[in-house]
Amino acid sequence: MSTPRFLTLPPGVSVKQIETPLGSFAALEALPVNGVAERWPALLVPGYTGSKEDFLAILQPLAQAGRRVVAIDMRGQYETPGPDDPAAYTCAALGADVAAVAEVVGQGEPVHLLGHSFGGLVTRETVLKGSAKLASFTLMSSGPGAIVGPRERLGRELLAELPEHGIDYIWANRLEPDAINAGVPEEIIAFLRKRLLANNPTGLVAMAHEVLSAPDRVDELARCGLDILVLYGEHDDGWPPELQAEMARRLDAECVVIPGAVHSPAVEAPETTAHALTRFWNTAEARMIQRG
Repeated sequence: MSTPRFLTLPPGVSVKQIETPLGSFAALEALPVNGVAERWPALLVPGYTGSKEDFLAILQPLAQAGRRVVAIDMRGQYETPGPDDPAAYTCAALGADVAAVAEVVGQGEPVHLLGHSFGGLVTRETVLKGSAKLASFTLMSSGPGAIVGPRERLGRELLAELPEHGIDYIWANRLEPDAINAGVPEEIIAFLRKRLLANNPTGLVAMAHEVLSAPDRVDELARCGLDILVLYGEHDDGWPPELQAEMARRLDAECVVIPGAVHSPAVEAPETTAHALTRFWNTAEARMIQRG
């Protein structure tokens, strides 16, 4: 889990509900100071056990470039409810949700789509389905397929423990002690507990299965025709940095490594991350307009 930089909303950021034919999604929205969005909007999708708050530190800087920026909780995450049906939490089903949200956020304009970690696997399905009007695609700290390394081991352990012990047990006996040992402030630990326990239990299990078994679809994605950015921390402990770099080569995508960051660049290096995203989005936007 990542730790949001702020527990209160920065100026210019507000709470929203995005109403779609597939349901209502909790969101945070940032607008330029003057309230006028002159550039195409962006939609940010969090990872497994994450939420819209993982993007708090970059929402305002991204909006100041002249665009509306929206971050959501996916179905079953934190403040977006979800059903007790595992089929609702496949990457394909969640990707359809994202497409529906993108249509509302875009209001007829193309949308810059970003997926963080597991959110990258979900948003990849949105791109491949081709049902959303997109301006660009960013994979942040995500990979070509199922997660590997230390986070894979943690995921399999959680998957084994969740059905038997429940999420309260996992929080009290694994995640909270880890946060305390890492020196996470008490108020943020309280938020992380509240967020985790708000997740739909069926969704947590089903999403874990998805992130641990996702196929490599990079070759398909390479044919999507969008400008793609692969962005990750130099010390990423999710998908290894070298694997993400290789994915960028296979995609013929721009690749940005965020110095000092681990698995959550938007939290760990917000200024650098926001600058990289704004530059990429502005360039992709100009190219798309030029192509007509």
